[in-house]
Amino acid sequence: MSIIYHIASKTDWEATFSTGLFTADSLSSEGFIHCSTAQQVVHTANRLFRGRADLVLLCIDTTQVRADIRHENLAGGADLFPHIYGPLEIAAVVAVHDFQPRADGSFEAPAALRATITSVV
Repeated sequence: MSIIYHIASKTDWEATFSTGLFTADSLSSEGFIHCSTAQQVVHTANRLFRGRADLVLLCIDTTQVRADIRHENLAGGADLFPHIYGPLEIAAVVAVHDFQPRADGSFEAPAALRATITSVV
């Protein structure tokens, strides 16, 4: 099993339960759902979501995702990020963790994932 991560608002994640499919805003605007590897997720959170207290971290089993997953960097950087090119089925999400910032607004891996997720700055 290979795990990738997606940072979502609690509201967006909870809306998934009525349809069984998660569709991030980026799916309609960019054509894919942004994800991160274990090595990227904390940096991504600190770069894009600093201080937000309404987030959850979705742990996604890539073997359960029906849509195409491409590892790419569309911004021209060196790091390749996993992108899911279609809706995400709830069954592919193997865990959901509250993703709260520290007092200074920065993120670290949730306690249950600290052995798996590395905080590369």
